[in-house]
Amino acid sequence: MPTVYLTYPSEMVVGVFMHLKLASLILTLACFSNSHASLISNQSNPEVIYGTDDRLDVFESSDSLMKKIAKSTAALVYNDNLSQDGDNLLLSDKTLQEFGGLCTSERFVKQMTAARCSGFLVSPDTIVTAGHCIYSVNSCDYQSWIFDYANTTEEKESFTFNKDQVYHCVKILERQKDEENMNDFAVLKLDRPVTGRAPLKYRTAGKIPDDAVLTVIGHPSGTPVKISSAADLRDNSNPIYFVTNADTFGRNSGSAVVNSRTGIIEGILVRGDQDFTHSETAACNVSVKHDIDGGRGEEVTRITNIKFLTKKRN
Repeated sequence: MPTVYLTYPSEMVVGVFMHLKLASLILTLACFSNSHASLISNQSNPEVIYGTDDRLDVFESSDSLMKKIAKSTAALVYNDNLSQDGDNLLLSDKTLQEFGGLCTSERFVKQMTAARCSGFLVSPDTIVTAGHCIYSVNSCDYQSWIFDYANTTEEKESFTFNKDQVYHCVKILERQKDEENMNDFAVLKLDRPVTGRAPLKYRTAGKIPDDAVLTVIGHPSGTPVKISSAADLRDNSNPIYFVTNADTFGRNSGSAVVNSRTGIIEGILVRGDQDFTHSETAACNVSVKHDIDGGRGEEVTRITNIKFLTKKRN
């Protein structure tokens, strides 16, 4: 069987095809994948499990600091997946099993896959995400940023949001998507200040310590927000990005990568290893698993690359 290589479709490509409903087909093809030789783009795909799977829903975590950071984490969703429910908005989409053909033995297979990318709040009206998640301000017209897309007390099958949880971008304050040096980030201005949650603290100078322990908070495979802890820093040598062994998946792109000891944001998750592989015996897809030191690792844009943020602080 020929190898089919991974991509999660770039925001620009999805924007072209979204009304033709091809997104699910592209994602299904993505399940037989490798992020560095792709059908569309090779830069939008962090994923894989290293050692044990450390992903937790918010209600499963006992880390109060990371749960607070999760509160300031947002999901990028298509407006087509939102419908009016009285004064609120109802979010709907396929489950991970329906969307990606996963085996029933996989974790989170019954959870919704509505998030297209992840992001996090850095000021009352400013979100940071990956550069490949948004290509132009025109995409703001058909997408929304939603907070509290999370299982906070139990695993839920449906999600309803009020107006204070749903926002829209109106301007790209700074963006890089460089194919040569691999810089990948975007800073977005929202339509109004976010209420009920605090902007996150982030590094403005210097370099992440070599012995750092990391936590990634975002939306793996589009599911409700996950806290993925106990990740090691593998390679700190590149000036643009560093490499970790966090357990992350496609659509985790844009997630905050947090220093677990300090709660400071060190970077933005942007790329990674293969996520799913096909099980011939089970006739469905399973997560790729590596030893703790195996695989290529997950690449994280250094948040100090963002001049808009460093100038604002200094």
